[in-house]
Amino acid sequence: MTFILGLTGSIGMGKSTTSGLFRERGVPVHDADAAVHGLYRGRAVAPIAQAFPGVVRAGAVDRSLLSAAVLGKPDALARLEAIIHPLVREEEEAFLARCRQSGAGVALLDVPLLLETGGEGRCDAVLVVTAPAEIQKARVLARPEMTEDKFAAILARQMPDAEKRRRAHFLVDSGQGIMAARRQVGSILRLLAGRPGRVHRVQANHA
Repeated sequence: MTFILGLTGSIGMGKSTTSGLFRERGVPVHDADAAVHGLYRGRAVAPIAQAFPGVVRAGAVDRSLLSAAVLGKPDALARLEAIIHPLVREEEEAFLARCRQSGAGVALLDVPLLLETGGEGRCDAVLVVTAPAEIQKARVLARPEMTEDKFAAILARQMPDAEKRRRAHFLVDSGQGIMAARRQVGSILRLLAGRPGRVHRVQANHA
């Protein structure tokens, strides 16, 4: 039986780095962001072009134009999510079917808005990647084209880090550096080795 571990965390917390550490240990990973980017070049192009005229360039969705079309506009964002979320779920279900068929002990779902969208119900446990607020802010503002206002708008869509940590079964603190994060990932995988199903939160809030 494949144990499904959901990985999440707010922007700039180190989710991609942490999922990479699971890949290092041979854990199959489904990256929801990467799936979305693939859809922007594939099956989602036509419905997005219809819903948001002008955001498609050279046969692919221009992410900057799409972001401008939905940022700070809840109705527009809801229209986009109604297009994208079912397609991502299809790809996720196919990924999990492959993991079960191959006998993978653990499969990781890397989903930025896992808790905000109720996705924890699809997982046996939730891992939250966290870091001190000052480290998070410095990481995010170092990104190209990122501004204080854009950062604030993104945070407004996301559950506060403290609430995510409260709802987690496991924590990885990426603010301690890559070696510490690698040790934390190894510890989590040791705890999950051979576990057939859900983790109860009272047993395993671990960092």
